[in-house]
Amino acid sequence: MRALFAATSFRRIFTRLIRPAHQKVLPLTNFRAMASEAKDITAPPADKQVIAHEGKRYVTVKEGLAHILVPEPSEEDKENLRPDQAVRQVFYNPIQQYNRDLTVLAIKAYGKEAVQQKQASHSKLEKIIEKKRKRQAQKQDQQPNKAQKGADGEKATTEPATDATSAETVQQNGEAAKDVTEQETDVPVEQGDKEATNGEAKKGKQPPFTVLDALSASGLRALRYAHEIPFLTSVTANDLLATAVESIKLNVKHNRLEDKVNVCHDDALAHMYTLIAKELRSKDPKGKPTISEKYDVVDLDPYGTAAPFLDAAVQSVRDDGGLLCVTCTDSGVWASNGYPEKCYSLYGGVPVKAWFSHEVGIRLILYSIQTAAAKYGLTIEPLLSLSIDFYIRVFVRVKKSPAAVKFQGGKNMMVYNCDSGCGAWSTQLLMRNKASPNKKGSGVFYKHTFAQGPSVDKGCEHCGSTMHMAGPMYGGRIHSPDFIKRVLGELDEAPTDVYGTTPRIRGMLQTALEEILLTPEEQEAEKAKEEAIQAGKKPDPAFKEAELAAIDPYPFYFHPATISGILKCSCPPEAPLKGALRGLGYRVTRSHCKPGSMKTDAPWSIIWHVFREWIRQKAPVKEDNIKPGTPGYRLLRLGEKKKQEEQAEQADGAEAPKEQQSEQAEGEKMPEVVFDEQLGRDDKTVKLVRYQANPRENWGPLNRAVGKVPSHHRKD
Repeated sequence: MRALFAATSFRRIFTRLIRPAHQKVLPLTNFRAMASEAKDITAPPADKQVIAHEGKRYVTVKEGLAHILVPEPSEEDKENLRPDQAVRQVFYNPIQQYNRDLTVLAIKAYGKEAVQQKQASHSKLEKIIEKKRKRQAQKQDQQPNKAQKGADGEKATTEPATDATSAETVQQNGEAAKDVTEQETDVPVEQGDKEATNGEAKKGKQPPFTVLDALSASGLRALRYAHEIPFLTSVTANDLLATAVESIKLNVKHNRLEDKVNVCHDDALAHMYTLIAKELRSKDPKGKPTISEKYDVVDLDPYGTAAPFLDAAVQSVRDDGGLLCVTCTDSGVWASNGYPEKCYSLYGGVPVKAWFSHEVGIRLILYSIQTAAAKYGLTIEPLLSLSIDFYIRVFVRVKKSPAAVKFQGGKNMMVYNCDSGCGAWSTQLLMRNKASPNKKGSGVFYKHTFAQGPSVDKGCEHCGSTMHMAGPMYGGRIHSPDFIKRVLGELDEAPTDVYGTTPRIRGMLQTALEEILLTPEEQEAEKAKEEAIQAGKKPDPAFKEAELAAIDPYPFYFHPATISGILKCSCPPEAPLKGALRGLGYRVTRSHCKPGSMKTDAPWSIIWHVFREWIRQKAPVKEDNIKPGTPGYRLLRLGEKKKQEEQAEQADGAEAPKEQQSEQAEGEKMPEVVFDEQLGRDDKTVKLVRYQANPRENWGPLNRAVGKVPSHHRKD
């Protein structure tokens, strides 16, 4: 019986280790059959096959189109494994497949546009160079041969140009073409364009598209990028741990990707800073690098915080719109109130004690990336920022633009939070980006000035509790609607047998798209921009500056269940609550961060009014159960009610208090609230998996891999 129990336990644990949650369990009988049929590492990769290499045995795990080798547990481990343990030399976490699926799709959506821009820039550069050469040749043909008189008075004919002179002319033409390109094109002649100028990029050749997997661990991400991104030319898989590097090399060999995956055994910071130093040493007299090996995409996915790598990462990615992918799993730092000093040292801001702490975490991480980039004249554009399970994943575009950096002070903010009371919040921008008309009166220019403050009083205006500060943090938009739509387009073409988490990706991206609440001014600008594009015209340059100055006026969500707990009432269903807010003329949608959360453009005074009406109309509370002095007591205005009752008892009649109440109601002028369920219902013709359901018991972030693992060692 003991042997049978050990075998059963091993089967359950080992199959959980080597397969994602959505795949079928591998029967123990099948595993034993496979174990007797071990194959060489050069065999074609297949799921659940056993590989024997240099005296060690591995089991193949398939994710996407990649296969990785997981060491086969020894007989002793099979008997001693507990349900919460897993033997592994390099960390593999099947729960992180969602992160990897999403990242592949995001890079494909970004890369297609980037490759098209490179091709267009290369074609434009070739045309400019060709025009320059023709103009120079025509000028030489039209120039008459000048006769020179010798010492004997006879005319000497001009000799034909030597090869050295021709080469010098071509070189001058190339240099002139560079200058023209820098003036006439938006894309800087820095990397792919300079290759074209030097004759390295041939016509019809695929432009380079490179990716750095800085903290690679098992190399699974790099393998998937090489397999699933068709326009990728090379991916560098780097790790500091020697055993991880050996595992990467083994997996690369087994997947037959030696021509695309470059394995690097180095510290991630050393690798990126070496790249930066090489570029700095190769600058031309104009101060521009002649050789650039910056990556199109830099992916940081550490175990814990990515903060130590941000400075090097923003300099290692292309500065003409490169993509930076960042994961931070230290939610105990940026989404809790336990370690504010740690959060400040890592991200430069203080977190909040509130139900919207995960969205605050997103903005703290974006703020740290922004400040790391701004020192070098780089600006960031958040394309997609998600709070997923126990971590945050952000995708940002990095560009060289000292002019755009000036707007960043007005896109950062402090937050005042009533954490000990009702939970209401208010924001305070650090600076102002103020639009002013130019001298011609044909447009505007932006002044970057000081902001007025504070935006709130010491006590909460709604419940009187003490307000606490958080931040600074990023105050702009955290998503790009166009980018999300492109990723959804990639998702439509993605096979479900390769991307096993497509239902959840679609649900979360759709929720993120819906939570973008544009202001009326932004809606008009977007409409005018689309009309100009459809008419074949260039959008007004003022649109670009307006986008740089744009902030998110509705940065956080609220949680109806938490508010109901403060007021000691039953929580209103989602549809009636949404219908009430929409009936008052406000927009309301879900937030991707937390199930049951809502984002709205309604002010807090309206939210409290709606909940008071919910209690009055639908769900009366026992007022005796609400203690005087509590936030709920003040929000429901029970003190005023008791005071009016006392005045009624002292008065001769009841008419005076009623008149006072009616005068008070007229003074407040609060609108009538109707809990319209039909108005609050969203379109449910397409069912979406918006939030994650725990795939198994005791689910969450796993432990580090066995052995001496660096602090930045990846979790996958």
